[in-house]
Amino acid sequence: MSPSSKNLIALILVVLSATGCASMGEKDPYEKFNRQVFSFNDAIDRHALKPAATTYKAVMPEVAQTGVNNFFSNLADVWTGANNLLQGKAVNGLSDFGRVLVNSTVGVAGLFEVASKAGLPKHDEDFGQTLGYWGVPSGPYLMLPLLGPSTLRDAGALPIDMKADPWAIGASGNLKLAGSMLRVVDHRAGLLDASELVDAAALDRYQFLRDDFLQRRLSKVSDGATSPSPVGDE
Repeated sequence: MSPSSKNLIALILVVLSATGCASMGEKDPYEKFNRQVFSFNDAIDRHALKPAATTYKAVMPEVAQTGVNNFFSNLADVWTGANNLLQGKAVNGLSDFGRVLVNSTVGVAGLFEVASKAGLPKHDEDFGQTLGYWGVPSGPYLMLPLLGPSTLRDAGALPIDMKADPWAIGASGNLKLAGSMLRVVDHRAGLLDASELVDAAALDRYQFLRDDFLQRRLSKVSDGATSPSPVGDE
């Protein structure tokens, strides 16, 4: 990314952080508690997770990082496909399972992402989005210890998402623990550039990240449409 592009993004972040979003703020009745959890999570990130991710990105060959990301992304497509089917999106669901088949075989256990080139686009669905699609309101914003931004609805759906995770089902013991840690560090490494821009530009990081999360979450539930699901997400 060029310096001019970074400056432009930083300027946009400053404006968004300064203006905020009143409607989003109204969805945060637990703000005092959420800010305390945010500070706790932030401390863990600064002292443990971010340094680990920085080291990982510096020492791990880029091709290996891509392979790790592709592997876990391929596993995630299984639950994405199931949620698309639960939402009545049969075409997307079958496409997701097709991605898993192609990437798990031609893509060598998912290490190589070849399904997109084969015309099978990547989707992103979870059980919280499924509940939102069928009209379950998001509820208040909720910052979860270690897990980060969520809503009351999504926090309730999270145990199901975790239980249905193919890695949680298929792996066990030390392999499961090591893989889970690698997954977290790899995900954090992918966010390093974005988090540095937010740190440098946002006047209130908590507010910016909250509003950004709620807006993105609403967009995901509604598949980018103006009105979310058959019933709505408000």
